[in-house]
Amino acid sequence: MENQELSPLEYYYEKQDKITKACLLALKAIVLSVDKDIIHTRKYQIPFFRYKDFNLSFLWVHRKKITVGFVEDKKAFAGVFSKPQKDYVLTLEINPLEDIPMDLIQHRIKELIRKYNNAKQ
Repeated sequence: MENQELSPLEYYYEKQDKITKACLLALKAIVLSVDKDIIHTRKYQIPFFRYKDFNLSFLWVHRKKITVGFVEDKKAFAGVFSKPQKDYVLTLEINPLEDIPMDLIQHRIKELIRKYNNAKQ
């Protein structure tokens, strides 16, 4: 490997053990495969995914457990409610030693994108 420094986002993946890293990279690929407008970034010190201007999903490792978070961004519904609401987050715990529920993850991401696209109209 070359002597170039890793970005903080790349380092998040690299610092994980081999099995966790492989699972995280597979999850990243699954999320990014849903739509070409999904952006992979770093937010709150963890891998985060955004769709256009909206928070979409995140990957988090805590105590050897992987969590995929699905974020319903309050900005998509601004003006619908009388006062600002908080982002709503659903989480899914992933065991890196088991099959990843790819269809479930892709379905949830597609559902959020549909909501965001409808909210912009």
